[in-house]
Amino acid sequence: SKRLIDMEDTATGTVNHAMPLVREIIHSALQKFAVSIICVHNHPSGSIMPSMHDKRFTQELSSASQLMNIKFLDHVIVGDDTYFSFEESNLV
Repeated sequence: SKRLIDMEDTATGTVNHAMPLVREIIHSALQKFAVSIICVHNHPSGSIMPSMHDKRFTQELSSASQLMNIKFLDHVIVGDDTYFSFEESNLV
């Protein structure tokens, strides 16, 4: 059964940019013996459309997770009272 074991802030950005490091996310998941991860971030602009950086980051995190046998469940972008889910959009 799935259960939340931790939430961690891996990057704090500016109004329009953040640089989360894939290796830090994977390292943290491995330290906590996580079998799966979900990545969530907000867009202060309110727009939930994923940027090219968001798409590239999602692919890199998905690939690294797969390599380390950690299931990458989703990447969610939160905006003005709504969200974008890479999983729901079949992009994971």
